Formats: sequence, C-alpha cells, structure tokens
Amino acid sequence: MEQKYAIVDHLTSLIPDISEGSIISRTFYEDEHAKFILFGFAAGQELSEHTASVPATLYFLQGQAELTLGTDRHHAEPGTFVQMQARLPHGILAKTPVWMLLIMNKAAA
Repeated sequence: MEQKYAIVDHLTSLIPDISEGSIISRTFYEDEHAKFILFGFAAGQELSEHTASVPATLYFLQGQAELTLGTDRHHAEPGTFVQMQARLPHGILAKTPVWMLLIMNKAAA
C-alpha cells in the first residue's frame, strides 16, 4: 500500500533571506483540507489588521513580533502558537526578522 505524505526538512529553507523592507510568503502545501503558507517579515514590517474567512493557525518559528488578536495584544516569539476562529480581526508587526507558519483550515469553511 502506497503511503502519501509531504515532508519539508527545514521550513525556513523555503524562502531565501528576507530583504529589508519586505514581507514574503510561499504556499508550500495545499490539499482539500488546509493550506500551509510560510511567511517571512523583515524587521518593522506589518500585516495590518485583517480577517480570514476560515479558521487559521499561526506558529512562530523565529523572531519577535507584536500580535493583535481582536482587541488584545500579545508578544510572539519562537514557539508561540495561535488558533483563531474565522473572521477574527488580527495583525502582525515584526520587531525583528520573523518566520511564521500560517495554516488555513479550508475544511471548516
């Protein structure tokens, strides 16, 4: 029986160095259930407040960021995990260069 899986040995190797003043993203896996996107933020870059139409998970791999979830503010650092319901206003401000994994749960849409 053939086993199906996806493997990435080092997520941060999927995006080259982050240029000053930039935010980059790369979708590296997608199926009918979820979409996996790696984000790289240069220090000082921001994703202004927005919402997603599906539940989403954030996992911070590297760096320091200020995270807004609804009206709450949180400090995010490597290892920070966030699960958000659909349509929750959220934003991210990178205090240092940041690598973040975003998982969008399409099956819950």
